[in-house]
Amino acid sequence: MQFTKEVQWSLFDFAVAALLLSFTALIIMFILHWLQKTKFRFLILLFVILAFLLLWAELAVGVFNSPISGK
Repeated sequence: MQFTKEVQWSLFDFAVAALLLSFTALIIMFILHWLQKTKFRFLILLFVILAFLLLWAELAVGVFNSPISGK
């Protein structure tokens, strides 16, 4: 918002981004701490990161045109 007028985030947008990042980080920390098998840990981490990226993209630009999209 400092460099262009095309991006207009509200306080709610910043709060959702902070919650999404925080919960993703907590889940990753939990997985790394509690799971011992490396192969299983890697698959679960891959799933969590992929879910984070898909949700982030949907909230940002509405890739799947769902009701939660940013459009």
